[in-house]
Amino acid sequence: MMNRSTVAADLVQQMSPAARARFATDAGWAQAAGLPRETLSRLKRRASCDLRTLGALARVAGCALVAVPVGAPGGEQLPGRFDREYEDRLLDLAASGRVDPGVWRGHGPGFFMAGLAVMLAGARGFERERYLRLAEALHAGISTPEVFAAWLRKSPVRPARFLPMARRRKGLA
Repeated sequence: MMNRSTVAADLVQQMSPAARARFATDAGWAQAAGLPRETLSRLKRRASCDLRTLGALARVAGCALVAVPVGAPGGEQLPGRFDREYEDRLLDLAASGRVDPGVWRGHGPGFFMAGLAVMLAGARGFERERYLRLAEALHAGISTPEVFAAWLRKSPVRPARFLPMARRRKGLA
């Protein structure tokens, strides 16, 4: 979670690589957003700023500002238990090819299931776009690198173990 004292600066820093890909300089980025160059320079050191300013910088950089819930309703982000039986049910779900959010929500907390869908979206043999749409339906923002990285840190699922088993179960071995 970001420290409150650096939120604006952190967001500008996260957008900078995308902005550099579109504009040669920070001055070009600021100009495209309709801001003085000095405003962008100050934002790199500030804790807060006007949301319209951040929105303008994000828009021209090709980024989106997204509010992501810290936890699911009731505070649950991960399943209460993760054992072989539960893992087996998740493998069956992954192998089924079903991408109905209602079905997936029935298997666990939205954040957890959304991360599982993002993981499958990156695996050979699973339809990337379908699983990314499912993931976003389960937990908005999960497909962003920062949120998925948080999922990977917290999740009891280990991709190196789960993905080969899911591929075998789906008949892709």
